[in-house]
Amino acid sequence: MPTSSADRPAPILIAESVTSGYGGAPVISDVSVQAGRGEIAVIIGANGSGKSTLLKTIVGQIRPTGGRITLDGEDITGRDTAKLVRRGMGYVPQLNDVFYSLSVSENLEMGGYLLPANEVAARRERVLEILPALRDMLGRDASKLSGGERKMLAIGRSLMLNPTFLALDEPTANLSPKLAASILHEQVRQLADAGVAVLLVEQRATLALEIAGWAYVLVAGRVRLDGPAAEIGAREDLGEIFLGEEPAKSAVHTR
Repeated sequence: MPTSSADRPAPILIAESVTSGYGGAPVISDVSVQAGRGEIAVIIGANGSGKSTLLKTIVGQIRPTGGRITLDGEDITGRDTAKLVRRGMGYVPQLNDVFYSLSVSENLEMGGYLLPANEVAARRERVLEILPALRDMLGRDASKLSGGERKMLAIGRSLMLNPTFLALDEPTANLSPKLAASILHEQVRQLADAGVAVLLVEQRATLALEIAGWAYVLVAGRVRLDGPAAEIGAREDLGEIFLGEEPAKSAVHTR
């Protein structure tokens, strides 16, 4: 785990001074985050702090009104999601993340829709190596899976195109504490171990900080502080910061 910004891997995804919203006053303002290969960077904050808005802006679902976003050094600011997927970006939304009427195997094949037909089987095998629990579910319909199994399948689908960067929006939403811990400690950790740069938006801050290398705390649409996840998780005033109160001085970066 990094102890300073100098210890972080070289960034694949960089969002610089991003401002965005849905018309009218911006939801997020002047937000900068990054994620490097094999790293889990987590964005935490209270409900309404702008976490999902930031992620949707990065993955091309919302066009920013300010700032710049790059992926592997290429400016991708304002590009739509379909083009970004072709560029090496993966995205697992909080809702509508699988095709319920299709089997697990068919869902994975759909995830590889841009691959040449003769490469789909090999790529599926690689995904099953990363997420081996999916192997026993291949013939089951997605509608018959548990919430945790569906989220695992959604992650697997996103891996079919071998993304260098993966954005995860609240992957533990509506899951039990036990399933949430499994998704974060096992599945998400395995993604980083496979070399993917992971940017995770997560409401379960304590769990997310346990697996992340770097953390950003979003308050009222701005990054209030960022630093090594372990240091932020150890802060006694973290709850106060969530509520927008002034943080005490520490080694982490305050904004």
